[in-house]
Amino acid sequence: MKKQADRVKEPDMLAEYDFSGGVRGRYADRFKGVKSDVVVLAPDVAEMFGDSKSVNEALRVIAKLAGKQAKKSAV
Repeated sequence: MKKQADRVKEPDMLAEYDFSGGVRGRYADRFKGVKSDVVVLAPDVAEMFGDSKSVNEALRVIAKLAGKQAKKSAV
């Protein structure tokens, strides 16, 4: 059995974290076919929104307005 100090390889990994019994990709099937992008908001922007639903709603409005503006410019 390895000593606890031997298991620590990363500076951020604590010695009490033991993943030796873990299974790689155990939950990967849950995410097949799911497209998910993570976007990190600046703290001042994040304060303006309560949750991801409100961020999505605001982005949809902006996208709709931008689409209308692009159509006006093309004419």
